[in-house]
Amino acid sequence: MNRAKDVIDKLMREESGQDLIEYAIVAGLIGLGAVVSLTSLTNKIKTGFTNIGGQLTNAT
Repeated sequence: MNRAKDVIDKLMREESGQDLIEYAIVAGLIGLGAVVSLTSLTNKIKTGFTNIGGQLTNAT
């Protein structure tokens, strides 16, 4: 039981992997933000092309 407690205590004090985890979280949040914003942008571009196509069809 003491060995398990010692291992857990050592892991709690270990800080060498924290930077990597923080960078991974930041990268994940940036990726999520990019997906959300590109989804919105895609819908706006699609609507714009649809409107232009409709105007070209009506112009002829």
